[in-house]
Formats: sequence, structure tokens, C-alpha cells
Amino acid sequence: MGSNAKLFSVGDFDFRLQHLLIIGILAIAVTTSALIRAQPAMYGFELHEFDPYFNYRATEFLVNNGYDAYLEWHDDKSWHPFGRDVSATSQVALHLITASMYNVFGGGSSLYDFTIIFPLAMISITSVFIFALVRVIGGTTAGLIASLMFAIALPITARGLIGWYKSEPLGLCLGIIGLYLFLSAIKTNKGKVSFIKMIFAGIFLSLGLSSWGGSQFFLLPLSIFFIALPFFTKDNRFLLWAIPIFSASLLLTTLSFERPGTHFVVGYGTFLVLLPTAVMILMIIIQKFSSVTTRNRNPLLVLGIFAALIIGVFASADVTEGYLFSGVVDLPSVRYFNALNPFMTSDDPLIASVSEHQATTLNEFFRSLSVFIIFGLIGGWLLFSNRIKNSNSLIPNHMKVFALIFGLLAIYISSAFARLELFGAIGLIILSALGLTILLQHVLVKQKILIKIVFCVIIIGLMITPMMLPERGNWVTKAQIVPTILNGASFYQIATGDWLDATNWLKQNTPEDSVIFSWWDYGYYIQTLGERTTLADNATIFTWQIEKIARSFMSPVDDAWAIIHSDSETNVAENYVVVPSNYETLIEQNSAEITGLDADYITIFLAGERIVLDNGIILYNLSGGGDESKVIWFARIAGVDAKKFIEPDSITLTPYALNNSLIGQLIPFTPVTYIDPRTNDQFETYQPGLLPLYLKDIKLQDPDGPFNLVYASPSFSDDFSGRMIAVLIYQVNHDYVG
Repeated sequence: MGSNAKLFSVGDFDFRLQHLLIIGILAIAVTTSALIRAQPAMYGFELHEFDPYFNYRATEFLVNNGYDAYLEWHDDKSWHPFGRDVSATSQVALHLITASMYNVFGGGSSLYDFTIIFPLAMISITSVFIFALVRVIGGTTAGLIASLMFAIALPITARGLIGWYKSEPLGLCLGIIGLYLFLSAIKTNKGKVSFIKMIFAGIFLSLGLSSWGGSQFFLLPLSIFFIALPFFTKDNRFLLWAIPIFSASLLLTTLSFERPGTHFVVGYGTFLVLLPTAVMILMIIIQKFSSVTTRNRNPLLVLGIFAALIIGVFASADVTEGYLFSGVVDLPSVRYFNALNPFMTSDDPLIASVSEHQATTLNEFFRSLSVFIIFGLIGGWLLFSNRIKNSNSLIPNHMKVFALIFGLLAIYISSAFARLELFGAIGLIILSALGLTILLQHVLVKQKILIKIVFCVIIIGLMITPMMLPERGNWVTKAQIVPTILNGASFYQIATGDWLDATNWLKQNTPEDSVIFSWWDYGYYIQTLGERTTLADNATIFTWQIEKIARSFMSPVDDAWAIIHSDSETNVAENYVVVPSNYETLIEQNSAEITGLDADYITIFLAGERIVLDNGIILYNLSGGGDESKVIWFARIAGVDAKKFIEPDSITLTPYALNNSLIGQLIPFTPVTYIDPRTNDQFETYQPGLLPLYLKDIKLQDPDGPFNLVYASPSFSDDFSGRMIAVLIYQVNHDYVG
């Protein structure tokens, strides 16, 4: 039976053996993707990371109350006492699509369980859509290779794990569908079919934007592609209506959502969509009235003028202000500009403190993408090489251009912004799949059997190696990550119920109207699982509120009590460890910057190791990624001299900090010795290179004092050697007299 033998027919469609093979390979890709990314479930079936807890709560609200109520929802459990306009500040499409799919496919399961499975399903099925996308560019073989690569890609895995109910899985899926429809419409070049595809391409990319802000980077290669198209297509009349339809569909659909909504259309949507569309139309018109010899030269001159104007506008603008032309045109945040300019740095310590906002190191880039880099470079070279003409000619020129634009831009962006490393993966996957296809076509058709065998062995070996080596750091074992609710996002690969127990204690043992003071990392846990109101959370909406919390942590206990205890109308500027430089102006404006926080409880999280000595004494090493490891950022965000509070190792608290700051008193440990880990020599005071060891010492446990320890999670009381995480809850004594 031939490889293209007909098996059966459905209407006018003949189902052939090759279709069965395609389905089989896609099934392998989807299954492999799901199996790799489901590994965190071995530790516990929970949501993973912090943001998913808000997304779950928002989706739950939508399911229970309907879309109209969701649009009007002002969440009073967030950012006390101001609250949060949910539809204006969150990923509406993520919540809406999930709620809709739950109503259809939920099948009696709990919404919590559904949201755990949802990202795994989305990222796995995207293996099929990446096949469709790359198939349009370079054919079926390239599409299948891309699908298999997508299934194992480490950056995709890192942001598509089970429980990762965040923006990326759905946003990535919708964005790739949109790209596929767009390129398919370009390639089809048929009136009605292309018209429909362009409309839906705009809709899907708009839904992607509303699901994940990072989806806007799908528009960067498209905007450049718009401008390149007139030079690589013969029928430019098609472009005159097709691209404007796509742009209109994208922008009009975006306007239906509050976020990104008008902010996008009036802002960077203008530069990413409208201006490239207008420039493309202008260049086509110029081409029409140009001679054969000047057909390309004249549009290039126009393009050069346009590029110079854009560069001049942005070069003369202060992007940190967030707008151009006196507020007429909105711009994305500084962190997005950082993705375009890797050399741009932010002076904001809050942005710098978030790991996913850091630039990607070369080591991390090569570790995450390894063989994809090799195959991608080969693919980029072969696309425009004349050495393999027969294979190379199978890919249309404009598709080659898109692949190269997307690949190079994606690699560039991912090198500047760790969170966008998955774009680098997708770009390299596209180039790799095209390159391997060209090589396969050349080798399998023209080379001897021995060369064919050797070639296939090398390719398979290169693909398998990062999935097997190193033993504990390969692409498969890297997915064996403990859900953050089970280890508090500490440095330790342990799973405990401390956070689950702590949030349940809050729900069961505190008044419903209680306000919880904590670092912003834990806001979503407390709101969703503890059902209590917080001062700050992972949305980082009001940065000055986070600064107030940081200043409170760094203030002496009595001053911190005055800040935390007082309401948001009381001026407590004299109690802050740092008063803002614009103090007088803030007083005139009655700004919340210098007022109280009105909290009832304080929650802190610690991580470290227990060391049980032969005499039964337990010593502790505190450097496990809890609040004890974040004090350096508390200090920087508070604007205080970090050297006064933190030793040169950037982790160990100074004696001054332990005795004269709220965070030092909240940490129930006191250093008893400093040890040299190389020699085990002990010292009474800190010296560079020494490791502090602590004894348990609860300093704030007086019911009549400003703060009283009322809860410690189970691991805090364990008496065996090993790694420890602990959640501590202190009650604020509103009747304290300092």
C-alpha cells in the first residue's frame, strides 16, 4: 500500500494513509506535551504560582454572578481601602473563555480542578496549532517537526505547567491561531476565504491581547511584515484590502474589552498596527506609479523617512512617563520597552525585585534552548541559501521573510526579558523546523542510504540529549516543580501544607472584615484561600502602597505599629522610616502616601534549614527564599540605606535590623554564632563568607504588646533536621499604648 493510498472518503474529502500518519504524530506531540507538563501534580493537585489564585477567584466570580456583574465588580478584598476594578486591570478574556468552557466541558468537576487542568490542555493543544502555522509557512513535514519541538521546549514548559492558570497558555494558543489564520489568508489569496480568515485572525489576536499582555509581541513581527510584503508579493492589490481588514478587525475587537481597550488602540496599537498598515498602503501606491527601475527604490525612500521619524519620536520621548505628545498617545510600561531595548534599565527596585522581569542570561538562554539554537541557525541560513535549490524553492519568498523576521525578533526580545523567553523558543522552532525540512528533503532524496541513516541518528540524538542530560536538569526533570502553594516559592523542592493550613486558619479564626498586612507576594493566597482583605497583591497596582509596606517593615516596632494600626485617613508621616521627598506637596493633596494602613493581622513567610545537634538543641539557617531573603528588597523599595540593615552577603540581617526594625522583630530567631562553612570555625560576629546560625526566639508574643504571635504553621514546630518553611501570623493590638 502506498503512503498516499486512500483509506476512505467523507464527502469530497479522501482520507489517506498520510493523514493517519499526521494524526498519529500530532497525537504523540500532544500526549508528550501533556505528560511532561503534568509532573507537578505528583506533589499535589494544586494551582501553581501566585497569579492563578486571583484568576481562579475572578473566574469563580464570573461563573457565579454572570458577565455583567463581573464587568461592574470592584474587588474590595484587594488593595485596602481602595479596592480594584477587576475588568480594567486583569485578563478579561482569560476569565471569560475559561468560564465559558467550564460551563460546557466542566462535567460536574469543581471549578478549582478545572482551572488546574485548563492551562495544561491549552498548551498541549497548541502543539496542533503550531503545526498548522508552520505548515502554512513551509509544508506538512515542517509543521510536524515544529509540533514535536513545541511539545518538549523548556521555555514553553516553564509557563505551561499543570496548575499554571496564568495568561501565557491561553494567550499563546490564541496568538498562534491568529498568526496561522493571517498567514493562511495571505497564502490563499482568495477573496471570500481570505476575507473571513483575516477577520478571524484579528479576533483571535485581540482575544490573545486580552488574555495576556505579552501577546502584543506577536504584533511586532506582523508590523514589520506588513511593510516587507509589497517587496515580496506580486499581487499587491490583494494587500490593499486584506491588511486593512485584519487591522480593523483586531482594533475593533480590542475596543470591546476594557483592557487593553482604548489604551491599546490609542497607544501602541497605533505604532504596531495602524501606522505599518498606512505605510504599506502608501508604498503600494508609490510602486504603482513608479517605473520598473524605481519600483523598489521609491518605496524604500518612503520607508527610510518613516523609520527616521519613528526613531526620532521615541528617542526624544521619556518612555518612563508612559505617553507621547502630551498624553495623547499612551505607551506600554517600562518593562515592555525594556524588552525592545535590552540596555534600558529601570531605577525602580520594585520592578528589579521580580525575577521574571530580569534580563535573560546567556547561560540561561543556551540551557533553555540548546539544540534549538543549532537547528535555528541552520534553518535561517538555509532559507536564503542557493545550495539546496530544489528544496529551498518549496517555501514562498514572503513566507521565508516572515519566518526570518519572527525568528530574529523573537530571539532578540527573549534575550532582554526572561518572561518572554518562550517567544525565543517559538522563533527558533519555526526556523529549526524549516531548516530540518530542507535538509531532510535533500538528504533523503539525493544521498546514499548510509548517509541517510547517519543523518537521522545525529538529528534524533541531538533532539533527545537535552531531554535526558543532565540527569537532574534536563528538559523533562525541569518540569518536576513543586506547586508554589506547597513550598511558598522558596528555594526548596519540598511540599508541605503550611500555606494551606495558614490560610485556612485565617478563614476560620479571624473576623470576615479583617485586613491582612503582608508582602505583596502572598496577597492572592490570602484573598482566595483565606478569604480576607489584603493591602497589596501580585498585581502591584499601587506601587506606593507597596512602598508603605516596605517602610513599615524597616521601621522600629512602635513606629510600625502606629503606621499599621492607623487608618488611611490618619497622617503618620512622622512614623515612617523614610518620608517622601515631596512631603509638603503630599500633605496638600492629602495623599495616602503618608497615612496609615489600617491592618488587623501581619503575615510573614520564612524558609530555612533545621540542624539538630547531638544534645537536642536545634539551630536554624535562614536563607531559603522567604521574607528573610527579601529584606534587601524591602530596604531598597523603602528607600533606606540597605547597608544599615543587611550584611554584604545581601541576605543576613545586621544586629541593628534584628533589634530596630519590625521585620527583625517579627522573625522569631536570634543569631547565636557565625560559622565558616569551609572550616566549621565559629565566630561571635559576622564576617564576609560566614554563615549565621540561629536559635528560635519569639520576640513578639505579648497580648498587651503592639503585635502578638497568634499562629505558626505546623512546620515551625517540627524538631527534626531538614528544610523548613513556616507561615507566621501576628495580631495587631489596636489598644496598645506605646
